[in-house]
Amino acid sequence: MEIIITGILISVACALLGTFLILRKMAMMSDAISHAILPGLVAGYYFASGPNLLAGFAGALAAALLTVILVEALKNTQRVGGESAIGIVFPAMFALGTFLVARFFENVHLDTDAVLFGNIEFVAFDRLFVGDLDLGPQSYWVSGALCVLNLAFVLLFYKELKLATFDAGLAATLGFSPFLIHYVLMALVSVTAVGAFTAVGAVLVVALMIVPAAAAYLLTDKLPIMMLLAALIGAVSAVLGYALALAIDSSVAGAIVAVAGASVNAGDVLAVVE
Repeated sequence: MEIIITGILISVACALLGTFLILRKMAMMSDAISHAILPGLVAGYYFASGPNLLAGFAGALAAALLTVILVEALKNTQRVGGESAIGIVFPAMFALGTFLVARFFENVHLDTDAVLFGNIEFVAFDRLFVGDLDLGPQSYWVSGALCVLNLAFVLLFYKELKLATFDAGLAATLGFSPFLIHYVLMALVSVTAVGAFTAVGAVLVVALMIVPAAAAYLLTDKLPIMMLLAALIGAVSAVLGYALALAIDSSVAGAIVAVAGASVNAGDVLAVVE
């Protein structure tokens, strides 16, 4: 049950922001952020002199925000497009992290399963304690906080997000700052990617940020319905993916991604039928 609840909460948190990434044609940004945080994790390990949750989170978040800034700086030169800028920055950041690990932490074991696929199977064992009080799985608190944060952002700034996404010029004319809205959105994408990364790994963060939103985009042209469908598709993918993983004795994260991918194909079929 802990796995399913964690998967649902992270799915909803990712889908809310992923909708705007799809509409802004920035789907690869979540992939870039989830891979580019490696040097930040290494920096957190270094400054904390060992594994430390807060130091790792701070370092990863700083690396994610740096990735966003570098991508925007390259785009603003008008010499490369958005996807090209992402393709330049995130391999460089990931390579930097790999270099730092190989150069300074060659004796530290980096578990590829934890980095790529996460440890969602073991979320029930990672508990949050306040003194002797067990507050339940830590993933509940992290993913729940991400859900509340992203939902509050979308509800409070829905009009500004919608205007900046579909007509940045009109948003600027009406007194909204598309630049500021963009960076706040990217900051929340970074926080969500980093927060979900520890529980579900890079692959599932990317999949849940983009795939449900892409499936919803095929089914409707109304933004509120698209967000609701994206959240629903992500949540259903988490439930069905867990059931599939149990049935075939496979990776839970991999099964969730597979089910989510199938939803895009189903959405494509339904869109053609309509």
